[in-house]
Amino acid sequence: MEGTLLPLSSPSTSSSKLNHHFCLPSSLLNHHRYSHFPKFLPKPKIDTTASLHLPLRCSLRGSTLALDRDEASVSRTPDNSGLPKVDKTGRLCSPRAARELALSIIYASCLEGLDPVRLFERRMNQRRETGYEFKKEKLLEYNLMNFGEPPVVVKTDEEANELLRNIELETAIEEEVLAAPPKLVYSRLILRFTRKLLVAVRDRWDSHAPVINKVIPPNWQSEPAGKILELSILHLAMSEIAMLDTRHQIVINEAVDLAKRFCDGAAPRIINGCLGTFYRNLEAEASKNRV
Repeated sequence: MEGTLLPLSSPSTSSSKLNHHFCLPSSLLNHHRYSHFPKFLPKPKIDTTASLHLPLRCSLRGSTLALDRDEASVSRTPDNSGLPKVDKTGRLCSPRAARELALSIIYASCLEGLDPVRLFERRMNQRRETGYEFKKEKLLEYNLMNFGEPPVVVKTDEEANELLRNIELETAIEEEVLAAPPKLVYSRLILRFTRKLLVAVRDRWDSHAPVINKVIPPNWQSEPAGKILELSILHLAMSEIAMLDTRHQIVINEAVDLAKRFCDGAAPRIINGCLGTFYRNLEAEASKNRV
C-alpha cells in the first residue's frame, strides 16, 4: 500500500524522540480529523408512497505489562458466554467492550497519525468538562451485540416513525457511551486489556501492514481511505492472535462481529477470510521454524 510515514509522536510532546512510524495512505493526510469514533449517518428518508424498507440500525461509518491471570481469562472468553455486561461498579466488563474501545482508538489514531497507546492514555487522562455527568444506566441500554440487519419492511408512517425513533435512541446511546471518559464506562480489568491490545497493535503495525495488503481484495487496496475501519479490525485481530494468548477462533469471531456491527456490505465475510488466511500462514511459518 503506497503511503506516507507519519511519526507516532505524543500529542503533548511532539519534539520527543520518535522510535516508531505509523504508515497511512497518502490520501488520508487531508482527511477531516476526529477525536472520537465516527458519527452515525442521518436518519434514512421515508418514502410514504410504498412499503418502507429501513435499515434496522445506522452504520457507524457515517455518523503493558503482561496480562495477569484474570486479564488472560477475559481475553479468552467469547462474548456469547453469558457473562454479565456490567460489573459491581456498574461499568462494562465484557471483553467485547475492550475490543470495541480498542477499535475506536485505532480508528482515531489512523485519522490523526498518532500512537494509539498514547492516544488511549490521553483519553484516559482527559479532563471532564465542568458539570459533565455520565448516567451509568445508559450502559444497561448499550447493546454490544447490536448488529446490522437486513432491511425491515413497514407498511405505515406510524411504524416507520416508531422504527426511526428506536434507531435514533440507539444512536444517541452509542454516541454517548463511545464519547464518554473511559474510566466512567469500562472496568479496570477491561481498560488494562484494552491497553494490552493497543500495545500489540502498535508493536506489530509495521510487520502486519504488508501482510494485510497481500490478503485484502483489490478494491480495498485501491481505496484504503474508505476502508479504515475494516483495516483497523484486521490490525486489531492479527495483533491479538500474534501477541496475546487468545484462541484464534475467538479472535476471528470477535472481529467478524465487530465488522457486522460497524462496517458495511461484505466486510464481515472478507475479514473472516483474511484472518483465516493469516492464521494458516502463521501456523505454517511456525511449523517451519520447529523443524
